[in-house]
Amino acid sequence: MAAQHFLFIEPGARVRNPACPDWGTGQVQSVIGDRITVNFEDAGKVLVNARVVSLELVDD
Repeated sequence: MAAQHFLFIEPGARVRNPACPDWGTGQVQSVIGDRITVNFEDAGKVLVNARVVSLELVDD
């Protein structure tokens, strides 16, 4: 189970999925519980289960 660092992810944050680097960076659209909707540059809108996928915050 992924660490609960997703609690610090909020709409507007820039993130990446280290397991899928070809998706590029994405912008968080919404966070509802452990479900995070992210609009990735090269994968489009993806619903991420943060208990399974560890997103990384991207510094601007």
